[in-house]
Amino acid sequence: MPGTETSAEPAAHPITPSRKVPKPKTAVERKARLERILAELDHLFPQATCALHHRNAWELLVATILSAQCTDERVNKVTPELFKKYRTIKDLANASQDELANDIRSTGFFNNKSRSLIGAARKILEAYDGRVPQTMEELLTVPGAARKTANVVLGTAYGIASGIVVDTHVQRVSQRLDLTKHSDPAKIEQDLMKTLPQDRWILFSHQVIHFGRQICIARKPRCGSCPLDPLCYAKDKSLA
Repeated sequence: MPGTETSAEPAAHPITPSRKVPKPKTAVERKARLERILAELDHLFPQATCALHHRNAWELLVATILSAQCTDERVNKVTPELFKKYRTIKDLANASQDELANDIRSTGFFNNKSRSLIGAARKILEAYDGRVPQTMEELLTVPGAARKTANVVLGTAYGIASGIVVDTHVQRVSQRLDLTKHSDPAKIEQDLMKTLPQDRWILFSHQVIHFGRQICIARKPRCGSCPLDPLCYAKDKSLA
């Protein structure tokens, strides 16, 4: 399923220096600020979804495992041929690890990933009758499926809000917007789960990922065209 972010290019404006952005001091002020952040994300990316191409939960699981330390764009170039060659979970379970590693070489860490994919296929066949599990507890028993991967599959494939996907974009943006003080993804997820309504968990991560790729860019955030600038008191705002 391709990403379907809908975004109008924000107009440039004078950047608000971080020291001039008031920090919320009460729970009411924090709630109001969060509501404004969510409203802006809704305006920018109303239909944001996972950018990894897939047709079912199994393909999404495979693509998500491949996406570790790799761009979604690269994964989307690899998976069409991969799914033509290995049409079923059983095909991948019986694959030669050396051959599979070569098939996915361009995604990086191909030996570990090929081992995880074959292990995942075998686990799902043996323990779950060939169906990708629909609970966090079960998915975490699948090789290659840590919590972030499980959240991607549960949220995107099944619409189950069991948690919040914390990738590098969500981690960075959440810190910049002062939605967390932590750097550990597990602790960031817990902070976001406490702060955000559960019905926003799935959409929020997709929106923030697109926001992090297009506007709040790691090397040089585009603060001058960012609708969240008046709400952002990050110390490293790009004032140039």
